[in-house]
Amino acid sequence: MSLPMNINIATLQVAGVVSFYMSAALVMVFVNKAVLSSSPDLPLLFLLIQLLIAVVLLHISAAIFRRVEIPKFDWETAKKLTPVVLVNVIGLVFNTLCLRGVEASYFQIARGLQLPLTILVSSIHTKCVPSGKVMGAAALVSCGFFVGVAPSTITNVVPSISNPTPITLFYGILSSLFIALHAVLIKSSLPHCENSTIQLAWWTNFGSAVFLVPFVVLNGELRHLRVNLAEGDWNGKVFGWGCLVTGIFGFLLCVAGLLSIKVTSPITHMFSSAARSVLQTLLGVYIFHDILTVNRVSSILIILGGTMYYTWVKSLDFKPSPPQQPVDLESARSPAVTLETHDNKSHTVLWSVDDDGEK
Repeated sequence: MSLPMNINIATLQVAGVVSFYMSAALVMVFVNKAVLSSSPDLPLLFLLIQLLIAVVLLHISAAIFRRVEIPKFDWETAKKLTPVVLVNVIGLVFNTLCLRGVEASYFQIARGLQLPLTILVSSIHTKCVPSGKVMGAAALVSCGFFVGVAPSTITNVVPSISNPTPITLFYGILSSLFIALHAVLIKSSLPHCENSTIQLAWWTNFGSAVFLVPFVVLNGELRHLRVNLAEGDWNGKVFGWGCLVTGIFGFLLCVAGLLSIKVTSPITHMFSSAARSVLQTLLGVYIFHDILTVNRVSSILIILGGTMYYTWVKSLDFKPSPPQQPVDLESARSPAVTLETHDNKSHTVLWSVDDDGEK
């Protein structure tokens, strides 16, 4: 009688984690978009406040939970982690600038090259040529991206539809590139943090905030903030509440991502990502009144199909080890005998999989 109960508990656990992850991701996108729409001249300050809130929440979590360990600041460690911190903050900046310039439903199209660029960076880093199926998935996703960025024939009919500017698409491509680089650098950075993802999260959030401060000043955003506060027509409540909500949900999204990796499989993650993409598109139309053209719908479906195909291909690598054969003790004493082990290596970084097959 205990087996069905255990299965139900496991099913509920997976469903809860997936729902939590999807909800946090959707809240982040739409609240970010709302804030950037109301305060388009404060993108870096908005990002800085998010990072600082995440650092504060990490310290609060460490004070409450013993298993959450905040690292002690060390200059040598800081120097070793500088590459991953820089790549992280640059990717966040381009991600924010891209979201500011596109509609919420178009955001996943603007960053549609994330998978192909991740495969490319991973292949260069591991010096491993991807399989034909992986190359096919990357080509399919790339086709979806180019379909989405192609000018729509309906633009001349409905003036309210505006294609994203080339600079915004450039931000999206750079965001995808730096996400790919960040995924590769995570593995080499973890040993400097005692292989603790929590410590690495603290370093990346704290370090990114430090690097971002001078650019907030140089970009004149503090001056823009003073001007906005002096004017009576600026909706500061949207900015303030948006910073708080995205800071909290950004922290929760980090936790949700770790939980999702722990309790779900690649196939489950594939379908949750697909469902989130559809919901994001529908909510973008409902909340922000985004208008979907044939190009955009086709692009989303092609990118989604290519990503799902890639995830299915990579899920085939996650196979259980075959049962070990009994070993002849007399033969095992001979130095000439070698024991074969199942090699479950995977060089892809989309799932943050290391060389030992661990996520």
